[in-house]
Amino acid sequence: MVMMGLERLLVAFKSKMRSLKMKKPYDKIEKSESMRVEIRSRKARKLIEKTLEIADSPKTKTYAF
Repeated sequence: MVMMGLERLLVAFKSKMRSLKMKKPYDKIEKSESMRVEIRSRKARKLIEKTLEIADSPKTKTYAF
């Protein structure tokens, strides 16, 4: 009986801690169009960088005859 009470208390405590972690101390800011463009350009740059890395690696060298 005592163990069941402790289990319930522990579950309640864990859920309370989770709910406290999820609360954010700030309001979400809506993204402006310029912010969206900047995010897209960063993603594009990263994709280009990865593609060039793969293309330049010695494993993917192909020679056209």
